[in-house]
Amino acid sequence: MREAARRYRNFDEFYGFYLGEHAHPVSRRLHVAGTGLALLLVLLAAGLRQPWLLVAALACGYGLAWTGHFFFEKNRPATFTHPWWSLRGDFRLLAETLAGRRKW
Repeated sequence: MREAARRYRNFDEFYGFYLGEHAHPVSRRLHVAGTGLALLLVLLAAGLRQPWLLVAALACGYGLAWTGHFFFEKNRPATFTHPWWSLRGDFRLLAETLAGRRKW
């Protein structure tokens, strides 16, 4: 069974896999930048009441992250098999990076 298709018992178990799938520094940077930009665009969409910014948030977030996977990691994004845990992993990676616990 492909690792990404595996069932994980909890998020911490999945997060170990997630970090392994984001080992390339450029991929990590693209994920952190994409997640941060997507969050900013979601906040702007709410504050400015501009729903089209939600589409831009998705495009920026996934576009940067998937660029990291396809061109640097050479793997398939876990979003395809574990969408919610992947999103949670993106937020955790961003938080850990901003807190200085993960190398930028």
